Amino acid sequence: MKNFLIVTFVFAIAVITHSQTIVYKTIQNIPYYDNAVYLSDEYSKERCVLDVYYPANKKDFATIVWFHGGGLTGGNKEIPAALKEKGVCVVAVNYRLYPKIKAPKYIEDAAAAVAWVFNNIEKYGGNPELIFVSGHSAGGYLTSMIGLDKKWLNAFNIDANKIAGLVPFSGHTITHFTVREERGIPGTQPIVDELAPLFYVRSDAPPLLLITGDRELEMLGRYEENAYLMRMMKIVGHKDTKLYELGGYGHNMAEPAFPLLLKEVKRISEPD
Repeated sequence: MKNFLIVTFVFAIAVITHSQTIVYKTIQNIPYYDNAVYLSDEYSKERCVLDVYYPANKKDFATIVWFHGGGLTGGNKEIPAALKEKGVCVVAVNYRLYPKIKAPKYIEDAAAAVAWVFNNIEKYGGNPELIFVSGHSAGGYLTSMIGLDKKWLNAFNIDANKIAGLVPFSGHTITHFTVREERGIPGTQPIVDELAPLFYVRSDAPPLLLITGDRELEMLGRYEENAYLMRMMKIVGHKDTKLYELGGYGHNMAEPAFPLLLKEVKRISEPD
């Protein structure tokens, strides 16, 4: 009888574990613009698409919109391995690149992609109140631009304040160096204008977690830019801005930053 109870108990655990297994699916190359834009030229058809990686048998999950890096001149959408099988959806976005287009087209693309997620994520089982935006380097810049300057998402009838959290990895907070290159401004000349996240510090922005590499190993001034944004956000009264500096890591600091992103998603999605 004792052995029977043990076997029954083990079997019950196995059934429960099996029933809790999350199945993930990926749908690729979904256009995020309407056909008027998406079909306007071959480059738009190539770049204005996204992939959705989601837990197919789970409901009300959080979603991370992920923008790749590459200086606004290169790179491709990817589902980072560190974000897979973590109970969240990841939406990986392609956007158009310089020199085939110029500012602010890549910012418009980023906003269009995030708007698509707000309008469609419930179809996949996601919670539209738990949409986070993140990205590395150029992707971090795009994250901050569309999260702090509300006009980009307003163009798609989305309030940027509905974003659950902004988590840029090592992104410019001044005007991006590629934008400066377009304008013939040297990369060592810092500019804060209407295409700089720093231009839009405000107290009512979504929670903001800034992550950079080591200030001595990062790209020129990248830590200090983020530190200044953090300080100015606090000065204007924003209550939820944090800055993490990853000691010993340079600009390629995404891998140790992913656990911090997931921790932030959990903090906001599952408050105590």
